[in-house]
Amino acid sequence: MRHLSLFDKVIQNADRALRTLVPGSSQEQRLSPAYSSAENPLDEAERKHASGLMRINHTGEVCAQALYQGQAMTAKLPEIREAMEEAAAEEVDHLVWCEDRLNQLGSHTSILNPAFYGLSFGIGALAGAISDKVSLGFVAETERQVCKHLTEHMTSLPSKDDKSKAILLQMLDDEARHANAALDAGGYEFPLPVRAVMTGLSKVMTKSVYKI
Repeated sequence: MRHLSLFDKVIQNADRALRTLVPGSSQEQRLSPAYSSAENPLDEAERKHASGLMRINHTGEVCAQALYQGQAMTAKLPEIREAMEEAAAEEVDHLVWCEDRLNQLGSHTSILNPAFYGLSFGIGALAGAISDKVSLGFVAETERQVCKHLTEHMTSLPSKDDKSKAILLQMLDDEARHANAALDAGGYEFPLPVRAVMTGLSKVMTKSVYKI
């Protein structure tokens, strides 16, 4: 494998950022779970609420892409770097599924995505620079919080929105697997104060992108 220079890494990460942030630029590897579910009619209030929730989930996947890419750039061990890149590839499916569902709902992705991508990339790079153990622990805790949001959204979505629910159900399974894999690989269990700060940052994201 060719050794990548700093310039190579900058170009590579810029390409991945554009693929994440520009609508329609990413391609899923797995068919969306929504395709096998019926498109039931939603009234205007239900459609707007479902759109807000799916926009939150899409931005969450934007953050996940940035987090993994930042961690992969600064990871110490090659196997940790490869694990981060593999997880990021799997998360692309979620990104595309949420974007497609937003299109079906007649809505849009958040205009705040570039800001959240930059913030998440920086956090991921910092965590990876500290240690692989901290980096993996950050992944595990982030995925746990994502699972919590997905579970809450499953119950909050309109009862007739089977397509969105099918997507979130598969995402929930994947995210739980990523969290367990990070801990099994030696991830650090963060103390309560750190988890509380991460929860606070997560709430800022969810409240800000629900409408925009």
